[in-house]
Amino acid sequence: MASEGSHDFARARRIIKTDEFSSVFRLRPAQKTAHFVLYARPNTLPHARLGVVVAKRFAPRAVTRNTIKRVTRELFRTSQFTALDLIVRLSGPVNKKSGPATTASLKSELRTELARLFAAPALRAPRP
Repeated sequence: MASEGSHDFARARRIIKTDEFSSVFRLRPAQKTAHFVLYARPNTLPHARLGVVVAKRFAPRAVTRNTIKRVTRELFRTSQFTALDLIVRLSGPVNKKSGPATTASLKSELRTELARLFAAPALRAPRP
């Protein structure tokens, strides 16, 4: 199932519980970009799971935080991963409260950074 790549984001594909987040955060970051940090940990499930952490101090507007989560989930759904627990954490400010909440350029920049994070060879499922 991991090599097929699922296009849903069902509850089984989410990291929800605090202890699950904590167990992944204890590990070293797998990848870093200007705005994001990716943590990864192998799991025993037949598929990958995703958790997204977007702090209000780095994205003060709810619209921006929701955009980041939406773009992250979209890229996760369309990618193929081995059986991993992945957490994407926003680690730097993306905009200010005084500026626009989201723009096409911001979305494009976020999508590019997240795609770079998810492209790490250690995260990819082997091609059949």
